[in-house]
Amino acid sequence: MADMDFVERVAALYLLWKAEKRRKVVWRRFWVHQILQRRTQLGEFHRLLQELRLDDGRFQRYFRLSRSQFDDLLSRVGERISLQDTNYRHSIPPAERLSICLRYLATGDSFRTIASSFRVGVSTVCKIVPDVATAIWDCLVEEFMAVPSADEWRTIAEGFEERWNFSLCCGALDGKHVLIKAPLNTGSQFYNYKRTFSLVLLAVVDAKYCFRVIDVGGYGRTSDGGTLANSAFGQALRDGTLHLPPDRPLPGADHRGPLPHVFVADEAFPLRKNLMRPFPGCTLPREKRVFNYRLSRARLVVENAFGILSSQWRMYRRLIEVQPDVVERCVKATCVLHNFMRRSAEAPAVRGTAQGSEDSLQCLGRVAANNSAREALRVRGISWLTF
Repeated sequence: MADMDFVERVAALYLLWKAEKRRKVVWRRFWVHQILQRRTQLGEFHRLLQELRLDDGRFQRYFRLSRSQFDDLLSRVGERISLQDTNYRHSIPPAERLSICLRYLATGDSFRTIASSFRVGVSTVCKIVPDVATAIWDCLVEEFMAVPSADEWRTIAEGFEERWNFSLCCGALDGKHVLIKAPLNTGSQFYNYKRTFSLVLLAVVDAKYCFRVIDVGGYGRTSDGGTLANSAFGQALRDGTLHLPPDRPLPGADHRGPLPHVFVADEAFPLRKNLMRPFPGCTLPREKRVFNYRLSRARLVVENAFGILSSQWRMYRRLIEVQPDVVERCVKATCVLHNFMRRSAEAPAVRGTAQGSEDSLQCLGRVAANNSAREALRVRGISWLTF
């Protein structure tokens, strides 16, 4: 008798569970919402953008790209981002997918705002933005941000000597904090000294404000020196696999012997043989103050490049509320688009042959910024005597 009561209670509980489950099911009233069904008639891409094509200035302010640059970019990534139609619906064309991604990068608006403007689903925008950003990076990186070869490093050094009066400089190095919404279950990894959450963009910039090497994804809590040590570029710099040009004397200082090519950075980075930072202190001799001035003026190139980047792509001026991996894809896309826009009128860059690429390098541990090698001190000591 007790067994029968137990079975009846279990059966009753099962029926109650099934009824509660049916009650919680939300049935969709629409396969495609009525507002989204009129995308081809009233959507932003099919109405406003076609009118903007008649005004090149407004088109460029909307997308940050001119019409010719937009068409050129579409020809490069169109095949990569195109999808196949199905029996249920037509796929979104590549031009519209590219427009959605560029509009997000140019404004930093929420996915819901972008979806309402283009009359597509929010989940559709969540899928389009990272996919198109990845395609932009993959299709442009080999031509516009390849690892420089020895000849290209030499050309960059000549540009710094001509424009900024700093010899043997292969680039300006610095990091930028990209503000993000605190990811779940990450503790204080992304919490930086500015009391915000961020990813770090580490970049090497040439004399013409173009990004030559970038590393994205460093934790905001890590210092600039630690981010450099944990990056592929920092590993290559320590191992000497960047294929920098051979040492040569400074102009007008042949008697001091050949010196290595260097990257310039601020006080947050360590002093090394190939990485120059200013002399510390306030009461310095005139020659050292001149050296610090020249170095700081060359280093400001990377600061200016970050300013240009954030002015063009306004997502950097907002709190980015997406997952860190999506942020990394968008940051890479904006950096390579920055080079694409600045060099689209010039001859394409020659693909580098250096073997110190990001995929083939391993990470390093943290490097102390105050323990400078004797060779690095010697190089900086000889350099300031020349200015």
